[in-house]
Amino acid sequence: MLSQEISKRWIDFFEARGHTVVPSASLVSNEPGAMFTIAGMVPFIPYFLGREVPPYSRATSVQKCIRTLDIEEVGKTARHGTFFQMAGNFSFGDYFKKEVIPWAWELLTTSVDDGGFGLDPERLWITVYEGDDEAYDLWTRVVGVPEERVQRMSMKENYWSTGQPGPAGPDSEIFYDRGPAYGKDGGPAVDDDRYIEIWNLVFMQYQRGEGIGKDDFEILGELPKKSIDTGLGVERLAMLLQGVENFYETDQVRPVLDAAAELSGKKYHGSESASDEGYEDDVRMRVVADHIRSSLMLIADGVIPSNEGRGYILRRLMRRAIRAMRLLGVTEPCLPVLFPASRDAMKGAFPVVGDEFDRISRIAYAEEKAFLRTIESGTERLENAVKQAKATGQSTVSGQDAFTLHDTYGFPIDLTLEMAEEAGVKVDEKAFRELMEEQRHRAQADAQAKKGAHADLSTFRELADQRGSVFTGYTELKTETTLRAIIVDGATVPAASAGQQVEVVLDETPFYAEAGGQAADTGTISGNGFALDVSDVQQPVKGLSVHRAVVRQGEAVAGTPVVAQVNEQRRRDGEKAHSGTHIVHAALHQILGNEATQRGSFNKEGYLRFDFAWNEGLSESVQREVEELANTAIRDNLQTVTREMPLAEAKKLGAMSLFGEKYGDTVRVVEIGGDFSRELCGGTHVDSSAEIGSLTLLTEQSVGSGNRRVEALVGLDSFNHLAAERTLVNQLTSMMKVQKSSDLPEKLNETLNKLKAAEKELEKLRKEKLQAEAGKLVEKAETVGTVRVLLHNAGEMTANEVRDLALDLRQRLGSDAAVVAVTGINNGRPVIIIATNEAARSAGVKAGALVRVATSVLGGGGGGKDDVAQGGGQDPAKIDDAFAAIRSAVTEAQ
Repeated sequence: MLSQEISKRWIDFFEARGHTVVPSASLVSNEPGAMFTIAGMVPFIPYFLGREVPPYSRATSVQKCIRTLDIEEVGKTARHGTFFQMAGNFSFGDYFKKEVIPWAWELLTTSVDDGGFGLDPERLWITVYEGDDEAYDLWTRVVGVPEERVQRMSMKENYWSTGQPGPAGPDSEIFYDRGPAYGKDGGPAVDDDRYIEIWNLVFMQYQRGEGIGKDDFEILGELPKKSIDTGLGVERLAMLLQGVENFYETDQVRPVLDAAAELSGKKYHGSESASDEGYEDDVRMRVVADHIRSSLMLIADGVIPSNEGRGYILRRLMRRAIRAMRLLGVTEPCLPVLFPASRDAMKGAFPVVGDEFDRISRIAYAEEKAFLRTIESGTERLENAVKQAKATGQSTVSGQDAFTLHDTYGFPIDLTLEMAEEAGVKVDEKAFRELMEEQRHRAQADAQAKKGAHADLSTFRELADQRGSVFTGYTELKTETTLRAIIVDGATVPAASAGQQVEVVLDETPFYAEAGGQAADTGTISGNGFALDVSDVQQPVKGLSVHRAVVRQGEAVAGTPVVAQVNEQRRRDGEKAHSGTHIVHAALHQILGNEATQRGSFNKEGYLRFDFAWNEGLSESVQREVEELANTAIRDNLQTVTREMPLAEAKKLGAMSLFGEKYGDTVRVVEIGGDFSRELCGGTHVDSSAEIGSLTLLTEQSVGSGNRRVEALVGLDSFNHLAAERTLVNQLTSMMKVQKSSDLPEKLNETLNKLKAAEKELEKLRKEKLQAEAGKLVEKAETVGTVRVLLHNAGEMTANEVRDLALDLRQRLGSDAAVVAVTGINNGRPVIIIATNEAARSAGVKAGALVRVATSVLGGGGGGKDDVAQGGGQDPAKIDDAFAAIRSAVTEAQ
């Protein structure tokens, strides 16, 4: 029986018994603190906890779920997977145990021809909570399950709660006996490999109190309304009905596994233990099959690969799958084969993966392309770090190396740990975590400084609790109001004198507090005999605008009338940039697609930057297209309309929002040209797009894997930039002695080619000079024991030049035992290359050991093989001492 048929039979069974069919909710959970939907009951939590009134008394669903806590176990056992489907039936104060228990038995054991799942009743075992006599009697006396197949279990095994005070109750689990080949006799209490759980019935009937763990809490009493929450694993039942060994071999997963096997040329054996043939490759194929399906479903639900939150989980799943394929020997892009295989297996149950596959595949393939580049650059550095660790007798890659791989090369720490383990070394994960924490603290400190360093927010919370600030700046830039409070060093003061730095709160304010990427307003606050200059406005507590200012003259007194005046030109120029940001966002959507979603922005007078989700750099032609579309929108003088409406209505209109941002029930929608740009936004904007003047894209760059950034100028700043560019082109035209600016590229290319030719000629002459000198240097070789030793300080020279000279000298010294040590000085620091020939190595003289001796004197480090090794140091003055140490080491080695 196919998985899709299992889901259909489930829905049909419970719909016929009066249940409302509820479609699967998104994998992205709306529950506070939860990233994903991890169980079938998650969408119904508000009903079970009494936060909302359920619109139906009984419901049924087949909910898609993601769990990644046991990601390391995926592929190793029959039970662990990240994506799964949970079929459930739910009662909200309607039916209870005496209905749900017989239903469960009926659906499982009714024949396939009669609409059931056709399981053999003799192979079904039941567990109940040891104190739940009612459930035990229903199973044994009403349903008729033999008592020896109904096992009483402790609260730890068969009692459900949320882990905190609230609804709780016993549960009853249904197991299927897979037979003696899978383990010991005696039921699920003895062996949960042989007896596999397929369905859990939770009876919510009690209120639990405080406590920890699964059984350390007090039962406070019965709930006013008893409820039912059940969950059957579709994949587990499919495994049994399809007669396969694990869920990886079921109909919705196996096609990806087969595609991975075909791509890699490996055979899938179905091995279950490490001693079985092909176990490691089988585990890798199962990892691929699971993770590809999970990634497909996450992207379908709007998650995009990133370095934090849900996006990080998705990125980790995809990268583990790609990594597993590389370990199977596939180094070329594999997702264009694997994703279509998963799509075809899943689209029957979830049509969205077929309908949205163009978008899904663009995101997935771009992520793979970026990761393959990351692997290429990061793997080489990691291998060098591993070699260096081993060369120095260490078994650990430093935390600094792991941090550099993560921070500079985008190499995730889990991949570093896996690859280091494969190479037989560990990673100083503790030091890595400490460096990550330091980085976070620096970022937080920078952000806190930007926000005004509000170390103690208690004063602002008190003011906000009394009443918030009223923003008048949408309609006016000058407001008569009251100077409600003056704050100095976190405490309110009655007055402040000239020269003092203060923070002030007004009853009403036209000043926009920095939010949504829009920079704060500046301006003045003036009263009777005093004036303040406002330099920044923030909201350290939601709803309370705090103005950072300096008292320019007089004595500012709290509670007195004032006039708040925004710097009008700065505001108007800032509005041009903010509206320009919306236009750029709309242009990117039109050209790249809807997945180019906003990841952050900042705009101030004349300038904007916009971060968006995208895995590839934008070509010159795409950048020109974005710029042209934005300027066309500006030219067309599109009108700006702002409206407040319920969030649901705004979403229905298609208003774009910032992913992961929380919005209230009522939102402000800003439209520029109607459908051209429609976003949720609390900022201020131009009345029509023509006010922006013009927009010039400056740069396009990466700001982390999967995220890009564009920067642009607007208005007069855009014009000034273009004017400066024109002046520069005119100057170059004159300097290069061409008639027209269009001739510049050809002339510049010609000049660059001449420079390259000259550099090659210089390099050739430099090598000839080195070779000529090398012949004379051989005569400097001295004999130490039975080995000829040539030590030479070449002065200013690059590391590559030092290496070339050392290898040349080793060749010139012939076949007798010889060692060459050449140093150079590069950027003020010594570099040393040591090379030995075969006879010297046979005599016990090895380059790797000698370079460690030399670099310990030079104040640095290094390593390498027995024949050639390289190192560096800090102090060029110690080169002669390093040479002396080499002589001594050569003597001792013989």
